[in-house]
Amino acid sequence: MKIDILTLFPNMFDVLNHSILGKAKEKNIININAIDFREYSNNKHNQVDDYPFGGGQGMVLKPEPIFNAVESLTKTENTRIILLCPQGEKFTQQKAEELSKEEHLIFICGHYEGYDERIREYLVTDELSIGDYILTGGELAAMTIIDSVVRLIPDVLGKEESHKDDSFSTGLLEYPQYTRPQDFRGMKVPDVLISGHHKNIELYRKKESLRRTYLRRPDLLENYNLSDEEKHILEKIILENN
Repeated sequence: MKIDILTLFPNMFDVLNHSILGKAKEKNIININAIDFREYSNNKHNQVDDYPFGGGQGMVLKPEPIFNAVESLTKTENTRIILLCPQGEKFTQQKAEELSKEEHLIFICGHYEGYDERIREYLVTDELSIGDYILTGGELAAMTIIDSVVRLIPDVLGKEESHKDDSFSTGLLEYPQYTRPQDFRGMKVPDVLISGHHKNIELYRKKESLRRTYLRRPDLLENYNLSDEEKHILEKIILENN
């Protein structure tokens, strides 16, 4: 996957050279390129923002440097051009899975009061937000999305199964996890997990996943298609917690 990032602060993306993403770059699974779009401003002061027509607070990013930077890149008809914007579609695990199948992503990181509307209307294919709050710029949002997407690409985590039970991947929150020691300061691992009985372990994990979702994110259950077995389990959970 090729990832181009339009930003005023390309050095911020040095963090992507470490950990799992750094290894993916070393294996040539991904190619990440941070571009300072100030270099495409076409004016002697490299100005990328200006006052909004009609008045108002703050400065607005001009269309020229963004259009020029995007047009300088080699793209395909399937390239996704993503605007990081608090007005955008809320980013989800399902969106991460969708984007992980693409070959080329371009991220546009804004600053100041906002974007010239023509960027949104005529240039981008997607607008994404990582939550209902405001950041000083789109860089941290882009890093979050890139990390979430890249880890889903085959061979990045080593085993495809590594992410399949993640919270939100199944539509539910992930069940509790334990490791050695079995007894830590009197806090013990549930007996079922060391029983070796795979069917009981699977049932335990399904129940705890449903319990955690019901208690912490009941909104997720509204759009989750429960099987008959899961409905029965959830009924028990509701009784246990009332």
